Amino acid sequence: MNKGNSVLVVGGAGYLGCVLVEELLNRGYDVTVFDRLFFGDFGTQRFRERIRLLAGDIRCPADSVFDNVTAIINLGGLSNDPTAEYNPDANHQMNTVATRTLAEIAKRRGVRRYIYASSCSIYDVGATDEERDVLLNEESEVQPRAAYGASKLAGERALFALHDNDFSPVALRMGTLFGFSPRMRYDLVVNTFIKDALLKGCVTLHYGGQMWRPLVDVRDAARAYIMTLEAPEEIVAGQIFNIVLENYRISELALRVREGLRERDIDPEIKATFQYTGIRNYRVSGKKIFKALNYRPVISVEESVKDAIDKIREYGYTDCDNDRYYNIRWMKLLEKVRETIDITGTILEMPGAIPSLEISARRAK
Repeated sequence: MNKGNSVLVVGGAGYLGCVLVEELLNRGYDVTVFDRLFFGDFGTQRFRERIRLLAGDIRCPADSVFDNVTAIINLGGLSNDPTAEYNPDANHQMNTVATRTLAEIAKRRGVRRYIYASSCSIYDVGATDEERDVLLNEESEVQPRAAYGASKLAGERALFALHDNDFSPVALRMGTLFGFSPRMRYDLVVNTFIKDALLKGCVTLHYGGQMWRPLVDVRDAARAYIMTLEAPEEIVAGQIFNIVLENYRISELALRVREGLRERDIDPEIKATFQYTGIRNYRVSGKKIFKALNYRPVISVEESVKDAIDKIREYGYTDCDNDRYYNIRWMKLLEKVRETIDITGTILEMPGAIPSLEISARRAK
């Protein structure tokens, strides 16, 4: 694709989205961001005047969102297991149904390239299934155990059902992301280690850190989307690609994080527990996209940790326990706020006559 074309980034104000959008702008693309702004728009502040920002829900987008758009990158929807389990129906609607809805509109509006943010959690085999604990690739049989992975796999299938000579979908199965973003998250494993080191002086390995996990820095992930966007259609159309730097046991990952932290004068203790608490475990290959596009992540865990500490200090993101940095905590907080506003109405402005409400026992808790 030629630079200067207009790209629609769904979820462009999110953790990966705001990193990707800035990189697209730096490469000369016109960018439209379509986002519900669930976490606010502060992640877009550095480039707010350079984009077209549209607030809305991916489950009911207007056709006008696609005005003058030549490609779509869909990063939207719920993005981890806790949020998916919190509301499985919303998870299905956002990650599966909306994926197809956006694709149908894009296809109708003549948008050929659709890049979908899928997830390597599709490969999750669980901590106890040793026979399936092998290196998996895009051709491997998958049976996601959790609502999030299942919704992403269903989203892929719904999207690829529309593939034809006029519509070229691509799915990128992302490893677990890490690294600094202006819309920071501390609920991702490397970032959680950084947060715990800053707040507690230690990092904790659940289940002894035995689990495998594929990982990739958020900036390398953004580069994968751009390379897929710019690749010849005949190479990527209808394809699935894993995006992963390396597969690490969580125990090794903690050691690597500590090495990066030590270079920033932070030396956390590493502790281990051996209780089973919702463990995910999987290893995947990233060879396919390297062979197809010569793409390979380059940012190491240690380098990413050092960069994250520098940026956390520079941007003042040291309030690491703020609910805004945790997807499920923020979602639950907004639900509580909504319930309160349903009762009180407007916050500071004087309301009209408000009838007395009987508060249920559930709500009063």
